[in-house]
Amino acid sequence: MSDDRWTSGPLTRRSRAADTSRTDDERWEREALRDIALEGIRERRLARRWGIFFKLLFLGYLFLVLALARGWVFGPDPGPREHTAVVKVSGVLLPDSSNRAELVIRGLQAAFRDSGTRAVVLYVNSPGGSPVQASQINDEVRRLKEAYPEIPVYAVADDMFTSGAYYLAVSADRIFVDRATMIGSIGVIAQGFGVDEALDRLGIERRLYTAGESKALLDPFSPEREEDVAWIEGLLDEIHQQFIDAVRTGRGDRLADNADLFSGLVWTGQQGVELGLADDIGSLHSVARDVVGVEHLKDFTVRPNLLQQLGGRIGSSVMNRIEELLLSEATLR
Repeated sequence: MSDDRWTSGPLTRRSRAADTSRTDDERWEREALRDIALEGIRERRLARRWGIFFKLLFLGYLFLVLALARGWVFGPDPGPREHTAVVKVSGVLLPDSSNRAELVIRGLQAAFRDSGTRAVVLYVNSPGGSPVQASQINDEVRRLKEAYPEIPVYAVADDMFTSGAYYLAVSADRIFVDRATMIGSIGVIAQGFGVDEALDRLGIERRLYTAGESKALLDPFSPEREEDVAWIEGLLDEIHQQFIDAVRTGRGDRLADNADLFSGLVWTGQQGVELGLADDIGSLHSVARDVVGVEHLKDFTVRPNLLQQLGGRIGSSVMNRIEELLLSEATLR
């Protein structure tokens, strides 16, 4: 036999079978890869559809909440329309606190504007604080009373109702306290300390440079000067008189003839009623029920949200740092 016949025998058939098997394997691999790719595409499409679905669901939820709040779906709030509006003042009165005049006034204005308001209650639990913040709130209470004469304003005190806390609420039509409420402290205070003698004993020299002879007024590291003390006392007397005038304007002839009334003393709520600083014993709920005649309370207190509080703190820190840098630059120059 020739060599050609050997090549066309069983070996050739095995080679063809191997080629066929290899082709089938390659075809299977291609089909498997195609199936995997198609499955991945299907999964991505499914994930995208679910993503769109959840986004639409979230938007629908937000729309439903808005619709319920605005009464678009079920109409107005089925609860009682008439209410006793409440604006709370709790804590020390400071210009950068949640009790600052700006927020309290916004709450009062919203309460008076609401068509369902039958009376406004200032619910106070504060030892006082800034006379400026207290004065601004007091002025706004008087303005709102003139603008809305049909809506009475009541002040209801909790534990503390002293100093600036009393100042801000004294223009209310009536004031209610608990028998044990601390009320009064109609006075003004300025505090400080002096360490000039301690510096002398320690051998520390105080170096202070000013432009203006009174710029370092009551500097705690320098000896006290009589003219500085007289000046500060004059300022305190003027602010005290403003406080007294506000109390007399708000309380009128209900005040008792007592020499200690404006001395800065503090009384219990029961004594405050006897002195005319308050009108009667009562709580927030008893006033709403028995005086206003509308037990349903609606809170109009304006509170800064978390972002505003954080922003305020960060802003304050940044401004303090800028001020330090500017002062350093001024000192170096």
